[in-house]
This record gives sequence, C-alpha cells and structure tokens, in this order.
Amino acid sequence: MIEISDLLAICVERNASDIHIAVGRAPSLRDNGILDPIGDEVLTPEDTERLMKSITSDDYQQKINEQGGVDFGFAFGDVARFRVSVFKQKGVYGMVLRLIPSKLLTFEEIGLNPSLKELLHRPRGLVMVTGPTGCGKTTTLASMIDYINLNRDCHIVTIEDPIEYYHEHKRGIINQRELHVDVPSFSEAIIKALRMDPDVILVGEMRDLATIEAAVMAAETGHLVLATLHTTSAAQTVDRIIQVFPVDQQDQIRTQLSTSIVAIICQQLLVKEGGGRIAAFEIMVSTPSIQNLIRDKKTFRITSDIQTGAKYGMQTLDTSLFNHYANGLISYDDTMARCFDPETMYQKIEGLSSGKKK
Repeated sequence: MIEISDLLAICVERNASDIHIAVGRAPSLRDNGILDPIGDEVLTPEDTERLMKSITSDDYQQKINEQGGVDFGFAFGDVARFRVSVFKQKGVYGMVLRLIPSKLLTFEEIGLNPSLKELLHRPRGLVMVTGPTGCGKTTTLASMIDYINLNRDCHIVTIEDPIEYYHEHKRGIINQRELHVDVPSFSEAIIKALRMDPDVILVGEMRDLATIEAAVMAAETGHLVLATLHTTSAAQTVDRIIQVFPVDQQDQIRTQLSTSIVAIICQQLLVKEGGGRIAAFEIMVSTPSIQNLIRDKKTFRITSDIQTGAKYGMQTLDTSLFNHYANGLISYDDTMARCFDPETMYQKIEGLSSGKKK
C-alpha cells in the first residue's frame, strides 16, 4: 500500500514538478513535462481518500465537501514544501501536488535580463509577471522579492494563495499573508496592507475587479506592486485589465495604467534539450511611447515598440525563443509551437541553417 510520504520522497529525489493522484491510475510524476507513472498500483477511491486525508486538515476537508476543492501549502518535514490542490471529480477525490523548489533562484538562473533589477528599485508602480498556469510565475516573483529583500531597506507585504516560498527578513522586513488563513480576499488584503507602512506589495493573483482596482490604486499612491495575470503577451495583459472595468470607467483606467505600469514580463516554460526546463520571456518596459499607446487605445502596437526597445531591456517572446533554439536549448517543434509569428520564425531558422551550411 503506497503512502503519501513515499510519493513525496520520490518526487523530491527526482526533482519532478508535480505529483498526480487520480482514481483508476497509478500515481504519476510530471518529470521534465512528461507524466510518468510510479509503479503499477492502480489507485482506488479508498486509496485517494486515504492519501488525501493523510495531509489535509479537518477544516480543509470540510471546505472540500462544501466547495468541491481546496488549495493549501504543505511542508514535507524539513525536506520540501508542496502546493496542494485537492478536488472532487465524479464523486471521488483527486490531488495534484506541486513541488516548490527550496532554493530561491537568481535572475541569471531564471534567465531574466539583469537590467530588470533597476526596475525593482522604483518607489512606485506596477510590475506584472504573466503567463499560463505552471509557467513559473511564482518562482520569478519569489526571486524578485528576494532581490528586493536583499538590496533595499523596505517593508515587503505579500498576499498569496497559498504561501509557496517562505522568505526570511534580510535587509528588508517581510510579512507574508495567506488568503483564507490571514486575510479573507486579495482586495481587502491590499487595502489593509496600505495601513502597514509598506514599500512593496506582492499580489499573488489579480483575479477580479476589486483586486485590480486596489492594486492599481496602491501603485499610484507610492508603492511598488508586483502581481500576476494569466495572459500571454504585454498587449493582452493591458487589454485584459481594461476589459475587467465597466465601459464608462475604461478611459480612466487606461490613463491610470499608462502612468502606473513599470514593466510586464510574460513567460512560458519549455522542455530543455537534454533534460530540465527553460523559460522564454517577452519583456515590456514602460516608455513615453508605450504610455501613449495605452492611453490612445493602440495596445496592438505595443509589440512593435518591444521589437525596437532592446536598449531599454525589452524583447519579444519570439526573440527569446529564437535565441534558445539557436543555442540548442529547445527543439524546433517547441519553437514553432510557442511563437506568435510562425512564418517569420521559420524564415529566421532557415537563415540560421543556411549560415551553418556555409
């Protein structure tokens, strides 16, 4: 009979990203992006319920029964931390456990341009890290918070659901608040944080109008706000925020965003050739030109500014993907599948191949 401690130990040993527990199949690890079964013991409904109960408190079990699912952080002794998602499906329990790396990565290890560090010294504004679920947004934000904590005399307040990376006080003071444990909602937590003399506020997810309003207001009133959205480009991120607001407020929020956005970092996580994962980034840094595009409803032209903004530390996702491919870090198929402009990418890769033949 397999125990949860066995699965956690195997996950840590293999440095897999996730454990999947589902009825009718053996427990599986997501290892380098591939789902790999652990053994051949097919789980029954009784097995998944037993495994769930071994790590889920009575309070969380009650929430699962009332709401159909729950997310929480879980410590595997001193070995590792996991973000746990427990849910009901077809009347039985399922779980996915995400391994949270114990080591905070540097900008260089993540692959972020070191020039972005300057942005984290700004006294106010909004820095967005965006991308699909599982692309490493939390890791990137944790690295940014760690950099600020190491290099600035400031008070950092994080609002997370759940807390994944634990930070210690360094040069800065850091307080981490967990949704449904310390605070009832992201929006209320931001408002309360403003009374805590913060310099930097991390918002785990801008998931509704109230949270977005509070985050923009905090950025405008003299705080550096770091936040996430599930968007795949800088232009889409700006549009998504604006579209959340009623039509009669959209001109006002355009003006507010044009002055408050500091940078938007959109990332995707790919399988690395030879094993492991690697991130590709689109980076937009606010300039007077981009501020005008946001104000004038011309966000569709933001990508053009990014293409010509290398001196500000900007790059398109396609440039990042092409550089990874040219350096032998990702496959041709992944490069073509993830890029925004396949035709141009194909031509650049053909040009690269012709150059190698010469």
